[in-house]
Amino acid sequence: MAALLAGPVLAETLRIATYNAALTRAGPGLLLRDILKGEDPQIAAVVAVIAALDADVLVLTAVDYDYGLVALAALADRLAAAGAPYPYRFARQPNTGLATGLDLDGNGYLGDARDAQGYGRFAGEAGMAVLSRLPIMAAQARDFSGYLWRDLPGALLPQPLVGADIQRLATTAHWEVPVAMPSGTTLRLLVWYATPPIFDGPEDRNGRRNHDEAAFWARLIEGALPFAPPAAPFIVLGDANLDPVDGDGLSAGIAALLTHPALQDPAPRGSSGRVDPGQQGDPALDTADYTAADGPGGLRVDYVLPSRDLHVEASGVLWPPDTDPLAATLAAASRHRPVWVDVTLP
Repeated sequence: MAALLAGPVLAETLRIATYNAALTRAGPGLLLRDILKGEDPQIAAVVAVIAALDADVLVLTAVDYDYGLVALAALADRLAAAGAPYPYRFARQPNTGLATGLDLDGNGYLGDARDAQGYGRFAGEAGMAVLSRLPIMAAQARDFSGYLWRDLPGALLPQPLVGADIQRLATTAHWEVPVAMPSGTTLRLLVWYATPPIFDGPEDRNGRRNHDEAAFWARLIEGALPFAPPAAPFIVLGDANLDPVDGDGLSAGIAALLTHPALQDPAPRGSSGRVDPGQQGDPALDTADYTAADGPGGLRVDYVLPSRDLHVEASGVLWPPDTDPLAATLAAASRHRPVWVDVTLP
């Protein structure tokens, strides 16, 4: 895209998207193996989905990280062959699988997946990445992933918080990734992938952490952290692992972002036509399908929230009706569906 719009002020319209692509495997190096072999139907489906999405900038969540970004480069090669080139890529080591040396889950053993800074069976499992058609200003990126949970103002810490002196807030990461626009403007992506607010006990450790991972962005934007607030224009996007209305979790965290005065919620909608009896939310807003294994059904958990100075031209969830041939490909790729917003930058 990156089209120029005619008008009194030169402007750029860009499609910005996020997608939990489920590009994670059971061990290190296995994602690269599967990409290179070219026989994995799930990877083929992901490639087809990304090509159909046609985003200028795409944030991927749930993609295994490796040193040197070898798997990400191999994925980019597959995408280029499918007619969707992304010459610029960004990823840093996430907190997932990063050893703490402590028994954080209290089961008497060290080195379990739940003893890492973020749940992970190996370092880098289910990380994040940015693919872009426009230059990524990697040297100016900010990585907040080392910020301690206890230091967040108003943190909903469980009591006690085991390992409070080292426990990071981000399950996966919190990044600010600047992207250079053709006009010279810099668009900053505020990217995260939060823990699911379940899989814990009555202390609600994951639920509280999930809430605070979303709250981090509100605090940063408001200047309440020991970091400079992001310069506009910016977009908060990623997988919050939380629906503001349905499912489990402390919804106040994501609700505060959706209604934050510095942000706008375009409320992207899909066209699946699905309905989940007993839910309160609009199913057209859903971005993930958890109907298998007695799950909660469709949920809105993936978000693209532009700053107020950006003009939203259009938005959507890539979730067509079942009669659309792309629907089967989307279902084969991931439980999640891509979320996109077309914005104009003056």
